[in-house]
Amino acid sequence: MSGHRKQYQSYHQLSPREYMYFPKGTLEMGKPGQFSRLELTHIASAILVLTIGFAFALTQSSVLMMFLFDQPFDLGRLGIGLLLSFFGVLFAFVVHELSHKFMAQKHGLWSEFRMYSKGLITSLILSVTTGFVLAAPGAVMFRGEPRAFEQARIAVSGPGANIILAAILYVIYELFFSASVTLVSTAIGFIFVINAVLGFFNILPFGPLDGVLIYEWNKAMWTVLFVSSLLLVTITIQFIPLFYATIF
Repeated sequence: MSGHRKQYQSYHQLSPREYMYFPKGTLEMGKPGQFSRLELTHIASAILVLTIGFAFALTQSSVLMMFLFDQPFDLGRLGIGLLLSFFGVLFAFVVHELSHKFMAQKHGLWSEFRMYSKGLITSLILSVTTGFVLAAPGAVMFRGEPRAFEQARIAVSGPGANIILAAILYVIYELFFSASVTLVSTAIGFIFVINAVLGFFNILPFGPLDGVLIYEWNKAMWTVLFVSSLLLVTITIQFIPLFYATIF
């Protein structure tokens, strides 16, 4: 056996020093649903920055958009964007990361979310100036030595939660909200879109994404998740007119 044990792991495969704020000494294995005060602070910071970022992108309120189209800054429109973005971030990105966390805790690992400060700052600057959102808020870190199938389950839990939630939201939208354009119907549509895109993106078997571990562990499961997420992503196109009608 190797004398070196990798203590901290992240599905973004970034150095733990990039995330910082790791507790020292012996760590207690938290029960699913258990959070530290520091972790809650990091989650709240990530939600705040992503909400602002998506709001500027969704409402075309960035400095670049106002310059290109010679349009005034509309605080009311941005307010609607902030509301939609908050729920989108809460029910997509937070659900994704906490699904990783709870599954890791279920398998007896220490697991907490850590924000990626450089990613958050870059995302905030880009979204306000250009309207482009770099969604790199941070990642769930875990400590321990998970077995291969446990690590794969942790990887599946994130995009899997997004895909399931997106499918449920689409059914709800089609059954109860597709007949009219309201703030509620737009919010449901926006949350659906963010979940569909996030699920599809993370299932791709490239680089540091969850799809790499899933593909290596069970190709059949990866195929089912990929096809499902691809189908959901193609549906997102129909929601563009809905967003435009509500915001503009």
